[in-house]
Amino acid sequence: MSTTTAGHLIVGQLERAGVKRVYTVPGESFLDVLDGLHGSPITNVVARQEGGAGFMALAEGRLTELPGVAMVTRGPGAANAFIAVHTAHQDATPLILFVGLIPVADRGRESFQEFDINAWFGSTAKKVVTLDDAASAARVVDDAIFTALSGRPGPVVIGLPEDVLVHVVEDATVEPRTVSRPAPAATDLAILKQKLDKARKPLMVVGGEGWTQESGGQLAAWASRHNVPVMADFRAYDAVPHRSDAYAGFLGYGRSDANAQRLDDADLLVFVGCVRGDVLSDGYKRGLDAETVVVNADANLLGHFGRVDQHIVADVTAFATALPSDAGSDREDGWFATARADHLAFSTPRPDGGIGVDLGVAMEVLKKEMDDDAVLTFGAGNHALWPARYLKHNSANSLAAPRNGAMGMGIPAAVAASLAFPGRQVISVAGDGCFMMNGQEIATAMGYGAQFIVLVVDNGIFATIREHQEAHYPDRPSGTHMTNPDFAALARSYGGYGERVERTEDFAGAFRRAAESGLPALLHLPQDPSTRSPKTSN
Repeated sequence: MSTTTAGHLIVGQLERAGVKRVYTVPGESFLDVLDGLHGSPITNVVARQEGGAGFMALAEGRLTELPGVAMVTRGPGAANAFIAVHTAHQDATPLILFVGLIPVADRGRESFQEFDINAWFGSTAKKVVTLDDAASAARVVDDAIFTALSGRPGPVVIGLPEDVLVHVVEDATVEPRTVSRPAPAATDLAILKQKLDKARKPLMVVGGEGWTQESGGQLAAWASRHNVPVMADFRAYDAVPHRSDAYAGFLGYGRSDANAQRLDDADLLVFVGCVRGDVLSDGYKRGLDAETVVVNADANLLGHFGRVDQHIVADVTAFATALPSDAGSDREDGWFATARADHLAFSTPRPDGGIGVDLGVAMEVLKKEMDDDAVLTFGAGNHALWPARYLKHNSANSLAAPRNGAMGMGIPAAVAASLAFPGRQVISVAGDGCFMMNGQEIATAMGYGAQFIVLVVDNGIFATIREHQEAHYPDRPSGTHMTNPDFAALARSYGGYGERVERTEDFAGAFRRAAESGLPALLHLPQDPSTRSPKTSN
């Protein structure tokens, strides 16, 4: 058998698993892995900050069938990447973070950039392992991929002592393990059918990972035939196609009052791929009394609150294809049709008024200009309320946004989405605060040929926090003002396309120019600081 180093074997195992990209900020602690990537078919996407690299990997894990992979150095590098691990943990998204470590002999001496990888990540990752046995490199990588994808998906962190990486080992990768995608048992489906037969006001809530175009379409078609409204969990808006007459909008932050009430009114709740968590239930207050079925591959139902009358351990795709063909449709008058009508009214943009570009009008333009399979990305903040409410998702894997409320994800996610789906339209909506956290990754986009359009909503404040201040500490703003750059000029300085749009009537033309530029493009949209959320009565 030929030999190699542990660092090179790690790369070989990633290649065998089908990984196409890794997102890195280089460090001297994992030089041998970087050397292994030299000449590898895996593209090493070099980001400008570890938080950006982590978010890129997170988006890759959200949008594709494999975990996203990030590589960072010890201490400060790991600290910067921690945000992506926390997001992957709360969002249940598969992610692998490789962290270079100090040499084994230097441990416990407060060596340069030393930290305790288990203490840092142990409560947040599904698994934390340090590669102390060089010969196990391939097996450790394979186990990490399997663990990240299995059950409730999540992050795995692998520590790489720099001296172990250069140990010579047998050059032998391992056969990747197949991740089980459990199908629902016939007895479980029979029990579910009985519940659906007698339900007068059933409601299905979809979310989580693993949805495909086929499974989302099948579930929506089944729900339409059986008069079951379907709502999406917070920032899982791409699980089922919005064109279906069964789709009734979303729950969580920015949801309609009608949907919150409908969650309370349902007599049967079926959660598919998600659980009744904090955000979905308005802080554990909504939808608590109904008979509850949870369809989820996580045997522990981490994050679920309240009653569970039936737990079907199944993959969302397997469940969607196995739903009972006859499961009742005798519903309360108006239950199904009104849910759809309320959603259509709520998701119809209306002018917001105020200074600067009217976001309601801008969303109407986007609805016309976006491709049906466009990928949408955003971070956290008030700016996200507009695309969440008004833009449609009719294709699976078309949304990358943090369910844990992490700011700064939108631009790195747009980079990853463009690289994962070359030629597919990618649009990012960013607040001024959110953009400034990882906007430098436009440089990464330029370096690797990524193309997207980002709308920077600039109101000069941390609007979500200011809104809370206005409610609890009126007339006492504190710590929520921002001083911003010329965002369009900043984009041009990276070599991208940048344009400042002052008036609503100029937005459509500016968007088309950005789309035709063939570059990472940024439209700077000044806003009235008093604008907080879309204006409608619903």
